Amino acid sequence: MDVSDSASISSGIAERYATAVFEIAKEGGQLSELEANLDDLSAALDESADLRDLLTSPVYTRTQQGDAIGAIAQKMGLIQPLHNVLLLMASKRRLFVVPQMVTRLREMIAEDKGEVTADVVTAKELTPAQASELAETLKAKVGQDVKINTTVDESLIGGLVVKVGSKMIDTSIRSKLLSLQNAMKEVG
Repeated sequence: MDVSDSASISSGIAERYATAVFEIAKEGGQLSELEANLDDLSAALDESADLRDLLTSPVYTRTQQGDAIGAIAQKMGLIQPLHNVLLLMASKRRLFVVPQMVTRLREMIAEDKGEVTADVVTAKELTPAQASELAETLKAKVGQDVKINTTVDESLIGGLVVKVGSKMIDTSIRSKLLSLQNAMKEVG
């Protein structure tokens, strides 16, 4: 088995759990609560190395993982379908796919709302006005509401990189300098 096989198995597992949570939450009219829970869960995963370790480390028993993830879900006030799926995943030793499940759930919610997600990398933090203007510009181009996920990468120097679906627009100064460097190599 090569790495791509295990990645595809993981995404398949994440897809099944995400579909279950999404369908139950939609049926119960809890999609907006689920979306807020996913934001909280993503923030916790980003901020806590201990939580990431809990999800991936084989050192913890099923019971330890279940007790810990149950307590975390309770403390975070996660909706019951998400809470239950996390407990089920712990009992099956599948917590390692939680980040992929969160990503897939976000995609499903966005699709249900008629939104697309744009991943935007900028050289410095966007102001709320800039983010709003960018979302409106992208909405005009794409024809759908656009939710923006921003990250900062100071190595871009200036400009931004926008990825919507399979399309990518790179207006960063770094890429322009690299392009210029390559052009100069061809001349010399």
